Amino acid sequence: MADYKLHTAHLYGDLMNTYGDFGNIVALRYYAQQIGVAVDETIVSLGDEFNPTAYDFVLFGGGQDYEQMIVADDLPDKAPALKQYIETNGPLLGVCGGFQLLGQYFLLADGTRVDGIGALSHYTLNQPDNRFIGNVTIHDEVNDLEYHGFENHQGRTFLGDDERPLGKVIKGNGNNGEDGGEGLVYRNVYGTYFHGPILTRNGNLALHILQLALERKYPDVDWQEKIATITPEFF
Repeated sequence: MADYKLHTAHLYGDLMNTYGDFGNIVALRYYAQQIGVAVDETIVSLGDEFNPTAYDFVLFGGGQDYEQMIVADDLPDKAPALKQYIETNGPLLGVCGGFQLLGQYFLLADGTRVDGIGALSHYTLNQPDNRFIGNVTIHDEVNDLEYHGFENHQGRTFLGDDERPLGKVIKGNGNNGEDGGEGLVYRNVYGTYFHGPILTRNGNLALHILQLALERKYPDVDWQEKIATITPEFF
């Protein structure tokens, strides 16, 4: 029996799991097991209730336009609970489409506007005749960490004044190919266009998010000391 447990929600994990985004939960579980923490997973999908007090980490992965449209119709029912989770510092990782749907709106390649739930202030425009595809390297200036990933998106996301980029682009396009930022951070919410998935490839970020989740649930434990015993892996 593990000494501690984290409950994770995989939002629309049966629809939004492009390029194996579920691997982000696998990465958290891999590192958590090394310090006596169990990590379980619940898929919260169409018609399901999202309980903002039941989960310690939420993954909202990416999907194709068809799946995103289906999710966009269902997501407003979960919006108040998701906003509560976010505003109470719940750790959440949004990847590509999940990242976009948490914002104000996004435009599909054909110009169709799809409203997000407005939990965050960013918005996403389209680029009908182009996609950002390739390897990306960014520098997280707040935590002085470097992350590597792979992007494949036609959307161009612009952050709000209350959001900051996950990192400054060293190589690649990032959010929009213009302002030099990739991803976002708002409270304990992280957004990114990195598939692959980001936490399996970047153990330093996985450990950072794991620490956030554990400190929120078990504030009386010195998690920084425990996590310092883990060696992050990179791929």
